[in-house]
Amino acid sequence: MHYGFIGLGNLGGKLAARLADAAFTVTAFDLDEALIEALESNGVRRAAGPTELAAAVDHVITCLPSPEASAKVLSQILDVMEPGASVIEMSTISRDDALQFAGLAEAAGVGFLELPVTGGVHLAARGELTLLAGGPRALLALHQPALDVMGNAVFHMGDVGSASLIKVITNMLAFIHLQACGEALMLAARGGLDLGTSWQAIAASSGNSFVHETEGQLILNGSYDIGFTIDLALKDLGFARQFGESFGVPLELASATLKRFNEAREAYGGAGQSPMIVKLLEDALDTSLRAPGFPASLT
Repeated sequence: MHYGFIGLGNLGGKLAARLADAAFTVTAFDLDEALIEALESNGVRRAAGPTELAAAVDHVITCLPSPEASAKVLSQILDVMEPGASVIEMSTISRDDALQFAGLAEAAGVGFLELPVTGGVHLAARGELTLLAGGPRALLALHQPALDVMGNAVFHMGDVGSASLIKVITNMLAFIHLQACGEALMLAARGGLDLGTSWQAIAASSGNSFVHETEGQLILNGSYDIGFTIDLALKDLGFARQFGESFGVPLELASATLKRFNEAREAYGGAGQSPMIVKLLEDALDTSLRAPGFPASLT
């Protein structure tokens, strides 16, 4: 099948490259032309814009930074897509957004599958992401070959809207774990423990987490570079708060973490890396969490 890929950021670019490397025909568009040029060596074709792309491909994948960006793209592509084509929305959006987008696609005779991912940008290049699907099983089956290239686990969560909820839940947990990871490492540092050995001990303990194993290393290196910004974390935590209010669930830990990310945004800007919420603690206590031998980025 011929896929169009719109949105070639930290995640989208790696996924588009995997599809092209697996012999899918891929035409791509991004507002940043340099991101398209970087994929041409993988055989990815260039489109002048979303409308041209959608008219030339079988199905369109979007991986965009906000629901507003997704809505704008949908308004440009649905009218030119062939009946029976599909939109696969990989952006992190709210359940209401997903339902609205699915309704617009259905009215245009186009299928809609929400497919947010989890696992971290470093796993995208290796095809080891977890894909969270919401939509008809028949549509999931149609695109299974492409999904198997982009990830190594696919969970069909149910109807459209269900994947948005579980994605927000997983991100909420990751951000809470990140704050806890920073506090744990700071306890070790202020208690006089070797941070490298402490990281290893935690990783081998009942207190371990995926965030400790991954982002914990970048904190100890001092790069904090996970490829995910403070602004994106605030967006996802905002979605979690909306879900909590809708379902009557008090999210005390998530609310405290949201407050911490707002403080980090004030201190380091929205483009700062999300693990920099731990830097807030380092700066407040004038205690650096550094240990030799840890990488500046994950591969």
